[in-house]
Amino acid sequence: MPTYTWRGRNSRGESVTGELDAMTESGVADQLLATGIAPVHIAEAKVTKSEQGEGLLARLNRKPVVVDDLMIFSRQMYTLNKAGVPILRAFAGLQASATKPAMVELFKDIRSSLDQGRELSASLARHQDLFGNFYISMVRVGEMTGRLTEVFLRLNEHMEFERDVRERIKQAMRYPTFVMIAMALAIVVLNIFVIPVFAKVFAGFNAQLPLLTRGLLAFSGWMVSWWPLLIALTIGAVVAVRAYLRTPQGRYRWDAQKLKLPIVGDIILKATLSRFARSFALSSQSGVPLVQALTVVAQTVDNAFIGSRIEQMRDGIERGESISRCATATGVFTPVVLQMINVGEETGELDNLLFEIAEMYERDTDYAIKGLSAAIEPILLAVIATLVLLLALGVFLPLWNLGQAAMGKGGG
Repeated sequence: MPTYTWRGRNSRGESVTGELDAMTESGVADQLLATGIAPVHIAEAKVTKSEQGEGLLARLNRKPVVVDDLMIFSRQMYTLNKAGVPILRAFAGLQASATKPAMVELFKDIRSSLDQGRELSASLARHQDLFGNFYISMVRVGEMTGRLTEVFLRLNEHMEFERDVRERIKQAMRYPTFVMIAMALAIVVLNIFVIPVFAKVFAGFNAQLPLLTRGLLAFSGWMVSWWPLLIALTIGAVVAVRAYLRTPQGRYRWDAQKLKLPIVGDIILKATLSRFARSFALSSQSGVPLVQALTVVAQTVDNAFIGSRIEQMRDGIERGESISRCATATGVFTPVVLQMINVGEETGELDNLLFEIAEMYERDTDYAIKGLSAAIEPILLAVIATLVLLLALGVFLPLWNLGQAAMGKGGG
């Protein structure tokens, strides 16, 4: 998109200048008039080779748009819409105040799309990898129902909850992850550098070594001899697993297995169902038809297995069945939740009860995450103690036997 330099006068008659991105000069003029500036001169800006080189370097070092940026954008759009600021003028202000180059480029593209007559949802859909289906669908519903201001507020709250859950899980898993990495490194160092030294000592005993010691020496010798193949197999296995998980079948099976994992499986299930309930409540409260809402929510739960169950609910509702019956058929909701859905359907307060379900699952998830480290630590301690015991017995049993034999011979 070309850049134009312009000169004009503001509402006080003062001369002002600047640069704008637009498809044509008339697009620049429309943007200036929308901000209260009368254009006097508009011309396409010239870009020097040095500026092009700097632009390439800046693009390579540019920080990407993250969830926090989208949260701030949602909060700003809520405030601007609530104040009655026109959409083009709102994005002009956001672009002018943005400090992150990636956000500046994003606002420029959205402004250009709006300037060409597209709706805001269609302009955001040009960046679907950033905003996602749920965000774009909710903006589209807000445009159709005239509740765009409320939609941006709800989206900001929804994204805050998603971020908090992710951060709490990362914080809870940080210590166990570091411990597992340290254990793996310790095993590698011991088998490659330490145990081979003891193997040379044991070779001079000329005696039958204990079974545990022979096992440790065999495993250490295998690692020393075949470590290139071991590294290659590990890298190949990681690449193959990641490629398989990118396939629909692989992701479905892995997402189904995650829910059955000890300790963390229950947390993943509750967090996913909380995301479903909040997304469904937000969609329904904004006036989205049930079938369309469930289609969008199935794509936002970030779990292919749960998503397929939500699509199963949608198909049942399309056939004319009740929401509570379809929810029961999925087999993923607790009896309390099913009862609340049934009551909400009968009383017409499904939106409020869905928010109650979301809050209930959020509290359960928060409580489970807080106890996650306490539940994992005993398991880690048991694993570490077992490894240390096996290593100690494997190394010191031959020395102990040798000492006993020497004492016996000396006493004889």
